[in-house]
Amino acid sequence: MSVGSPLPELTPEELRRYSRHLLLPQVGLEGQRKLKAAAVLVVGLGGLGSPIAMYLAAAGVGRLGLVDPDVVDESNLQRQIVHGQSTVGRPKVESARERLLDLNPHIRVDTYPVRLTRDNAMDILKPYDIVVDGTDNFATRYLLNDACVFLGKPFVYGSIYRFDGQVSVFDAQRGPCYRCLFPEPPPPHLVPTCGMGGVFGVLPGVVGTIQATEVLKLILGIGEPLIGRLLLYDALDMTFDTVRVPKNPKCPVCGEHPTITELIDYDEFCGLPPAEAPPTDELEMTPRELARRIAAGEPLRVIDVREPHELEISRLPFAENIPLERLWQQMETMDRDTPIVFVCRTGERSRLAAEEFRRAGFRAWNLRGGINAWAREIDPQMVEY
Repeated sequence: MSVGSPLPELTPEELRRYSRHLLLPQVGLEGQRKLKAAAVLVVGLGGLGSPIAMYLAAAGVGRLGLVDPDVVDESNLQRQIVHGQSTVGRPKVESARERLLDLNPHIRVDTYPVRLTRDNAMDILKPYDIVVDGTDNFATRYLLNDACVFLGKPFVYGSIYRFDGQVSVFDAQRGPCYRCLFPEPPPPHLVPTCGMGGVFGVLPGVVGTIQATEVLKLILGIGEPLIGRLLLYDALDMTFDTVRVPKNPKCPVCGEHPTITELIDYDEFCGLPPAEAPPTDELEMTPRELARRIAAGEPLRVIDVREPHELEISRLPFAENIPLERLWQQMETMDRDTPIVFVCRTGERSRLAAEEFRRAGFRAWNLRGGINAWAREIDPQMVEY
């Protein structure tokens, strides 16, 4: 919404649609016109992005931008409520756009079926007033934060893991940025994604709705936004706690003497391999190759790094179970001469293990595609999940 630009009028249809907003003195006719004039970018259309986008669309935010390079997967539907069975396999931005326009045909929805990078982020973010984080990785989160600082835009942050969630609003013009709270990302192997560690299906609904609430408050200029505060939510205890987050004068991006003045290589910053780099054959072992070696009686140690409760769904009879969190503690006592093949559900967690063990001097491999690939290629009686 351009400063000083006249607010758009509401049509008779919109007046009827938003009548419950119009009854609120904190919103009213002028507030609803502000919502119509606003432009919000939602990055990530997964568990968080789904309720964020749906509530912003329903509320009448006039322009929504949707960024996500992925397609809808059946395992998404447990929590990604903007998608449905009929859109499995289709780009998430297309699936979401159809649902949002069905929910509210009076808005504009722009789609970006791309991965945000330092090369495209500034151009994509520039037309929008507010940026909302619906991602699940640190590289994109730091990229969004830095771009928002440089562009002077509020960044509505949210994250989830298993049963816990966090929400804040980072606006370097009025308070701290994300780097004031988290100057450096943790090592990749210490922070599994929701795909690795799981997530309670309703959790992103709660957290994403809070993020949408903060966006609407920012647009309307009402209430106290979570600037300088981090909201912590525990779904199991049903508790909310708030932690104060001060602005860091030594922050490398928004501090008094910034050392980062342009977008950087965020994969490298977060210790990740380049996104375009395919898995190397040296680190990967296919299910057929593992089956051949097992049948030949080769001295392999196969370690399943999943959680014990996952073994109730499917398991390899020749694999021992050492969950990922315990694995790091046992590394120093393990035999470096015996080759190890790590296994998990889809190969994400086990790849982290193989990479770390390779760095420590072990002969280690990752089972490509995980136990689900084993089920597809070797044992069709085994359940995929």
